[in-house]
Amino acid sequence: MITYTFLALIVGFSIYCFNDRNAMNKYLFHPYSIYHNNEHYRFLTHAFIHGDYMHLAFNCLALYSFGLALEECYFGNPNVFENVKLGKLYYILLFTGGIYAASFTEYFRNKNNPDYSSLGASGAISSIMFCYIMISPLSQISLFFFPMQGWIAGILLLGVSYYLIRRKKTSSYSDNISHESHFWGALYGMAFILILKHEVLQNFINQILNAFD
Repeated sequence: MITYTFLALIVGFSIYCFNDRNAMNKYLFHPYSIYHNNEHYRFLTHAFIHGDYMHLAFNCLALYSFGLALEECYFGNPNVFENVKLGKLYYILLFTGGIYAASFTEYFRNKNNPDYSSLGASGAISSIMFCYIMISPLSQISLFFFPMQGWIAGILLLGVSYYLIRRKKTSSYSDNISHESHFWGALYGMAFILILKHEVLQNFINQILNAFD
């Protein structure tokens, strides 16, 4: 299973970096080093390391919850993709593309800022989660311990992320969380599946409208 492989890489590499801070500093997302030292590998490697065990556990739980269902029921489903190997490749592109999509705005904003860095798979997981919501908008998702339909949770998460991005730009507020990663990762996940399967949008709308009948 690809999801299990991603989880193994994330857990293994994160624990390795917990015990070797030099490795963590080498592989985390540091736009200044990418731009000035051509360390482009950081775009990808930063998603496989985390700041602490809580951060690691939260992201792994989210990836397990949404990624496994998405891989088994959609990208690995021969009724959706006749060529299952191709479907699995699309799933890999969804995850890895989400890493890059979630990083570019912070890269351009901080490429001359040696003090900025980030890490974690949040952007890629947002891509997975919002792709899942587009396919199954009525699925129950627990948001802040409150169960709700996926499409409602998605709107709330996008709204909160956008609000906090704007708040950071217009005030001294800081919570040490890359809301840009969540926001752009989510948009990438939605765009990816809509480009790949145009009918998803109509199915998404129909499912929500039928829920009100």
